[in-house]
Amino acid sequence: MLPYPQIDPVALAIGPLKIHWYGLMYLIGIGGAWWLASRRLNRFDPTWTKEKLSDMVFWMSMGVIVGGRLGYVLFYDLNAYLANPTLIFEVWKGGMSFHGGFIGVMLAALWFGKKNDKSFFQLMDFVAPMVPIGLGAGRIGNFINAELWGKATDVPWAMVFPTDPAQLARHPSQLYQFALEGLALFAILWLFSRKPRPTMAVSGMFALFYGIFRFIVEFVRVPDAQLGYLAWNWLTMGQVLCVPMIVGGLFLIWLAYRRAPAAPAAAV
Repeated sequence: MLPYPQIDPVALAIGPLKIHWYGLMYLIGIGGAWWLASRRLNRFDPTWTKEKLSDMVFWMSMGVIVGGRLGYVLFYDLNAYLANPTLIFEVWKGGMSFHGGFIGVMLAALWFGKKNDKSFFQLMDFVAPMVPIGLGAGRIGNFINAELWGKATDVPWAMVFPTDPAQLARHPSQLYQFALEGLALFAILWLFSRKPRPTMAVSGMFALFYGIFRFIVEFVRVPDAQLGYLAWNWLTMGQVLCVPMIVGGLFLIWLAYRRAPAAPAAAV
């Protein structure tokens, strides 16, 4: 068993002002995405300025934050937030839904694309390889918060999380998700997008592999207490929400190669 590294969730406190690691992880994810997007910008559209790129990153970041929070409220714990609506604003405590954030990004891409003469999938294909940076950073934030831990296990790398009332040795499922949704997904999308691909293909790859990775990790991750398992003593809400992503990703890849010509490569 490995010892859990005791990391204060508050990275910096200045009087009553507290800066949490969880919030910093979002800044790292957004900043890293902006930096990579700026390196790929000329291949995406040489007429775009850095200011326009910054606008796009801002609105998509708002989609992540607002959509992620509302998604968690709607998908995972609606009754608690109806009873105490002010909890919605306590984002430093966690409680963000990837699937809600994904919907928020899609709505932001649809709106921003219409304003800037870009199709929805042109923007999504451009953005998709950068999303795993934020996903990976967010999972590190979950790990520091000692939340979303896994099932009890006797594997050598199991950890006892301080927030676990039972104090059992558990899978560090946040680190599994960091490795899969962050590192592995980034490598897959970055390498795949280095060559010309039909429009929708990169978006399809993102949806497919995120859905697969998240579905797998859910088998060792403890579901949200207020929901538990939805069926068969193993099916979680996260898995249910991943099924349309997997199916949709396969469909987009099939449709992309069936209908569309190859798009210019967007690699560095």
